Amino acid sequence: MSGVWVFNKNGVMKLVENPSDGHCDNGRRSASKKKALVYLPTGQVVSSYTSLEQILSGLGWERYYGGDNDLFQFHKHSSIDLISLPKDYAKFNSVYMYDIVVKNPNVFHVRTI
Repeated sequence: MSGVWVFNKNGVMKLVENPSDGHCDNGRRSASKKKALVYLPTGQVVSSYTSLEQILSGLGWERYYGGDNDLFQFHKHSSIDLISLPKDYAKFNSVYMYDIVVKNPNVFHVRTI
């Protein structure tokens, strides 16, 4: 957890997490920057689950159907890792992107756009 402690108008301190993600206005974000998952070998921005699934399958990941029906899940036979993503691509955010980056070192990168 990182951030900056700020005083609001009534003198109470509040932690503003990741103040570099947006401009702070009395402890609230007034603007946020959008993140994108980038496939480094081609520089391609992942814009859909279809393109992500093609890339992951090329890296040895397979769809896992034994889990939660509300999630897209991928696993690798060579590891215990499981990538779980929300079925609704609109809910695909930087938390899921960083999970993919950590499980595929030097292959993906999260960039601010």
